[in-house]
Amino acid sequence: MSNNSKNFALIGVAGYIAERHLRAIKETNNKLVASLDKFDCVGKIDSYFPNSDFFTEFERFDRHIDKLKREGTKLDYVSICTPNYLHDSHIRFALRHGAEAICEKPVVLNPWNIDALQEIEKETGRKVNNILQLRLHPSIIELKNRIDNGPKDKIYDVDLSYITSRGNWYFISWKGDLQKSGGVATNIGVHFYDMLTWIFGDVEENIVHISTQSKAAGYLKLKRANVRWFLSVDYNDIPLEIKGNGQRTYRSITVNGNEIEFSGGFSDLHNLSYQEILKGNGFGLEETKKSIETVYKIRNATPVGLTGDYHPFAKV
Repeated sequence: MSNNSKNFALIGVAGYIAERHLRAIKETNNKLVASLDKFDCVGKIDSYFPNSDFFTEFERFDRHIDKLKREGTKLDYVSICTPNYLHDSHIRFALRHGAEAICEKPVVLNPWNIDALQEIEKETGRKVNNILQLRLHPSIIELKNRIDNGPKDKIYDVDLSYITSRGNWYFISWKGDLQKSGGVATNIGVHFYDMLTWIFGDVEENIVHISTQSKAAGYLKLKRANVRWFLSVDYNDIPLEIKGNGQRTYRSITVNGNEIEFSGGFSDLHNLSYQEILKGNGFGLEETKKSIETVYKIRNATPVGLTGDYHPFAKV
């Protein structure tokens, strides 16, 4: 471990996405001093930081972090991989312990939560970094450059389709609870909305065609694009030719009918995110605002049904 290595804590270490954070902490030559999860199936820690401390109770974890601080071990970052509705609280914990927060998407569920966290950033002088890995994907960066350098008055037609099959467990878990996850558009779609507004500009119109526990579809009029989107966790929505290949996930973005190839290259994006955060270039709260506002409106919209310019998958 180098002398420049930073001290990390990780909240939500038993979760699926946490392993990408463990790997990123290790591969950026930093140290995990402690982690927390109420579930204790966390043997994966051994592959990364076998000597780090682990807690299943928040109160003991909190006391341990406080003790480390008094003994001279400063906590630099807290990585947050917990259910969406807990992010707000865990970010506050990080900032109040003098650490920066690194939080999975969506950073919070409601736009006003961002305003409150920005106040705590000012009070503590610490930053909230959000993982918005699509902004670091080479194909997406290339698309942004192409749009930025193209005709300024051109309006693009975009179709976004993302189907990631989930079994029955999904709806029993916190992810199936609207109050905890924000629903399917928030949980699996927020980084796509972030990417689209990053490239094509602000949302001018936001229409929801269908919204159920397992899928959602709608239309976004952005400053420079008309976007038809469809998100689903239902295996039945996957196109037949994709099913025929044995795949359970389908991801597609077309711009004026041309497919943007970005199916690969995801595994290293957390490492890249951490490298940028450690350099002080993380995506902050201000950059997350548009996507949080977008998913909040989608979540609270009354679906209009299959009328107007809807995504072709919506009628499946």
